[in-house]
Amino acid sequence: MRKLPAFQWFSGTGIAVWVLLILVMVMAPGPSGLAQNPASKAADPQAPATQKPADSQKPDDDQGPAGTVKVNVNVVGLFFNVKDKHGALIPNLTKDDFQVLEDGTPQTIKYFAAESNLPLTLGMLIDSSGSQRNVLDMEKQVGGAFLRQILTDKDEAYVIDFNVDAELVQDFTRDVHRLQAAMNKVKINTGYVTGPLPGAGGGPVPTANSPGTVLYDAVYLSAHDMLAKEVGRKAMILLTDGEDEGSRLKIKDAIEAAQKADAIVYVLLCADRGFYGSFQVGYSGEGEMRKLTEATGGRVINVGNKFDKLREAFDQIAAELRSQYNLGYTPLNTKLDGGYRKLEIKCKQNYKIQSRAGYYATAREPLPQ
Repeated sequence: MRKLPAFQWFSGTGIAVWVLLILVMVMAPGPSGLAQNPASKAADPQAPATQKPADSQKPDDDQGPAGTVKVNVNVVGLFFNVKDKHGALIPNLTKDDFQVLEDGTPQTIKYFAAESNLPLTLGMLIDSSGSQRNVLDMEKQVGGAFLRQILTDKDEAYVIDFNVDAELVQDFTRDVHRLQAAMNKVKINTGYVTGPLPGAGGGPVPTANSPGTVLYDAVYLSAHDMLAKEVGRKAMILLTDGEDEGSRLKIKDAIEAAQKADAIVYVLLCADRGFYGSFQVGYSGEGEMRKLTEATGGRVINVGNKFDKLREAFDQIAAELRSQYNLGYTPLNTKLDGGYRKLEIKCKQNYKIQSRAGYYATAREPLPQ
């Protein structure tokens, strides 16, 4: 039988056959028919929230039972502590106790939690330059105890050692034993080794072009390479005398990287004052460290070379990280131009707020749901 051209099937009984086939395909259950039409997903109750009509995405005070955000919008999240005039932490405040200003303009708080249970990502940065020779063992012992105290099974940490250069000693891990082992590996490195120098009767042999302490470089690498893509709570703890010598970057670069990573920076000033006296040099690291910590919502704690002071400082940091308030808002200024926005949190009771000073308006990762 001769085959008919395709268009001839639309005449006579062919029309009836095609109508019948179409009706069967439309009415049949399963993955055929309209179920394959992408447009039908808009009515699917299991479809992601981003496919719902635009009106349903308007944020109001969206807060789930655990204080999580229900919609993905460009939210600025802030972790902060509240203290009285004596430095004691103030718990049990509510969203109505606070006001947030961005560049002086009041913002609407979209979510609020009195305590944050989000995972913590923590960087331990250990200064192993020559000035730390008499405090390094103390830092290892007390720092390890702090990690055992603060880290839970959902947190993770890493260890960076810095002297004439910066080195990642231990990558992200939840294993406190590996973190302690990494800290124990840290050795003093002044950029020189002692040994016989042919023809000179021995003495220090330089092994680096620029001996010193690349503190600012280490903070930048910790923020930019380690924390920038992490979500949730992020913090760095620096065990150092605060002195930088030899960094390619400046303190402002370190501060900017930490702010872009939304990382809180604490500095424990561990300094052997006898070291500075023996070399007849002044100690001036604290000022720059205060700039770094105040910009990121942390603080400087001066412990010198005292074991008990260092342990107390770590206890204070642990308490602050466990009692952080967490709020978020959608900026009224919607431009993601990379510009710096100044932040201020005010408390109606005039308590002291310990929070970062600002952020950079760039596209942000969705907050954890």
